Amino acid sequence: MAILTVRNVPDDVHRALRVRAAQHGRSTEAEVREILAAVVKPEKRVRVGEALAAIGRKIGLTHEDVAVLESVRDKTPAKPLSFD
Repeated sequence: MAILTVRNVPDDVHRALRVRAAQHGRSTEAEVREILAAVVKPEKRVRVGEALAAIGRKIGLTHEDVAVLESVRDKTPAKPLSFD
């Protein structure tokens, strides 16, 4: 796991972090981790797999449809790129 050091945090911000951490029953360090995770990985972010599944449900794609697509798919391995 990575280590992150934040320098020059204003005293009032540090104090507010300590208060917020105490309200949530966490250490200041754990509170900062929670804040960072909530900001950079919001729960409402779009996940590609979930988006594709939703599209499939919206158009009424069934397991049988997927089986047909799999049966006609070209399964020949791709040729590697050559830079010669």
